[in-house]
Amino acid sequence: MEGLRKLENVQKIIQIMQSHGIISNTQNATSLRFLADLTLLLVSPCHELDVDAKCQLIIDHVPKFSHVFFEETMQCISEQGVEQMVNTGPLDCDDKTIPAPSQKGFKDTAMIELDAMGRANSTLEDFCRSYFMFHKMDPHQPQSIFKYLPILSFTESYIYQLDNLNEKLLQPSVGKDQSSYRGYSVETKEDWDLTSVRMMTNDPFRPLCNVLEHHGLLTDRIREEMKSGVEYWSLERKLCHPLGSKHEISVEDVIRAIHLKSFDYRVLNLLLYQLRGVKVDDMHMEFLSISEFLVEVSDDLFDYEDDVLENNFNILRMFNRIYGASAAPAMLAKIITEAEEKYDSLLKALDPELSLNYQKRCEEATKEGGKTSGPSLGTWTIPPIIEDEDLYRSDVLNSKPSTIPEWTT
Repeated sequence: MEGLRKLENVQKIIQIMQSHGIISNTQNATSLRFLADLTLLLVSPCHELDVDAKCQLIIDHVPKFSHVFFEETMQCISEQGVEQMVNTGPLDCDDKTIPAPSQKGFKDTAMIELDAMGRANSTLEDFCRSYFMFHKMDPHQPQSIFKYLPILSFTESYIYQLDNLNEKLLQPSVGKDQSSYRGYSVETKEDWDLTSVRMMTNDPFRPLCNVLEHHGLLTDRIREEMKSGVEYWSLERKLCHPLGSKHEISVEDVIRAIHLKSFDYRVLNLLLYQLRGVKVDDMHMEFLSISEFLVEVSDDLFDYEDDVLENNFNILRMFNRIYGASAAPAMLAKIITEAEEKYDSLLKALDPELSLNYQKRCEEATKEGGKTSGPSLGTWTIPPIIEDEDLYRSDVLNSKPSTIPEWTT
């Protein structure tokens, strides 16, 4: 009923605006809805301000707004108070296409898309080949994989779906009148931003937790790792947004983020212990944690140029911002050396056969990924630093065919 009353009020305002010649019949529905919502905002009570005072404020201040101002505001809102803004804000220009998280099927039901399942496949394959050995399971036996695949696949796909939403919030705008790098129009990107904000700030793992709890698989450690995932995404937004401004970032946040980044592997591993009904091996978890750190750093170096284009978290990008282009490689090399020393120490504590098998698997994974450096290969290659990321994105965009269709009459 509340929704119907809101739509009825909107329709009445549109009719009044038409009768006063404020709008025309040629304007699209989205524009009409925005103007109606703006009118509702103006006539809504706001302490001592009357309509005339509100209109005068708009006349005085709107001309001072700029595209740069709105870009910075969007970045700030994504980090501070966004949940309250989204849930209580009077303006919502597309209620039908962007459902609120409180609606049925969005709040408590875990849903995954085919695209997310496809993206999760490579992680699931790597998990089976790299982690099953720690459970004395053979990744080459179909029975071992398919026995636990439904839960593992559903969980990883759900995580990828959330990660995809978070990436939408990080995509850089190349220019006010141009599409973003991936080819989404500005309007489409804004729709994705609102959807992503809602999902990422309203307990995003609750639907998945409900599923796992229903099957008796949810543990406190799994909950904590999911919280680590939410923290990582928050840090990613916090760290990547300032790269386009003059705000400082801290090395503590960067190191924290890179350690949190592989939380999905830890969720899957803890789930596998729970599915098998055995106690978690903390020594194995500690070893795999430092191995995950090294793999993430190696992946960041391999994907550096792509991460710059997509404005994704990347430790080399962060170190460049903190230390500068000349010092960043040396500081990163120091971090890698310290991690490798810890890795070697924990590797020696493993069962000799397990240690050998894991080293072989790391070498296989590194070569299969097309990389020539990283864990177990003994050498690291740090790519050339991209000092002007905006210019780099612009050059790449201009070298690609336009994604905006041309219309002829």
